[in-house]
Amino acid sequence: MIDVRQADLTSLPAAAMLFNAYRVFYEQPSDLAGAEAFLKARITNKESILYIAYKEENPVGFTQLYPSFTSVGMKPIWILNDLYVNANARKMGVGEALIEKAKSLGKETGAKRVVLETAVDNVVAQGLYDKTGFKRGEGFYNYSVELA
Repeated sequence: MIDVRQADLTSLPAAAMLFNAYRVFYEQPSDLAGAEAFLKARITNKESILYIAYKEENPVGFTQLYPSFTSVGMKPIWILNDLYVNANARKMGVGEALIEKAKSLGKETGAKRVVLETAVDNVVAQGLYDKTGFKRGEGFYNYSVELA
């Protein structure tokens, strides 16, 4: 069974370990101290909601959501910005459990929707998102600008 719990400062070491592995997966240098400081600031400042998935009390995955709003819909939305499952815990329902917890957060807070982005070539994640009810957006382009 997968147990998903909201992270707090007491679970920061587990959260930082998973977050660091997530960053390494995306080809960033390992920085456990930086990961811990980043997550501590998000939790302390109430800037995100972080959930950790446990299997037999071992942390095996996490998701992090950031609050935002839809002006047109005049409601909150949640940005599912990060989702990671340890390689040895994949195909066990961990990702699905984390997404279901994110969707529950959205419902509990009266949000209009939960949104996310994924790489075009990340077909494994796309399959998970399709399976859990996410729909691919149409009619909009995604733009960004890097700031110095």
